[in-house]
Amino acid sequence: MHNSLAVKVREIVAGHFRIDPDRLTDESRFRDDLGADWLDRLELMIAIEDQVAGFEIADVVADRIDTIGDLMRVIESLDKPGRRDAGGFDK
Repeated sequence: MHNSLAVKVREIVAGHFRIDPDRLTDESRFRDDLGADWLDRLELMIAIEDQVAGFEIADVVADRIDTIGDLMRVIESLDKPGRRDAGGFDK
């Protein structure tokens, strides 16, 4: 994944939860560590789709994203040539 994309996604997540991006690790859990409920996660996915041009994360995929690392793997899978929708994320 392009480092600038990873940084941008982490900044979006940090901004959404109003925390310092340095506090986010791949092991950070959305629910347990960031206090996110389903609506927070939905809003975050929408924010990422809005701020990262051409990316779309399917609802079924978004429901399986539990950690920052999961999110980064989905974003990485979308950052491949010809691939801009996450319909087949395997966790």
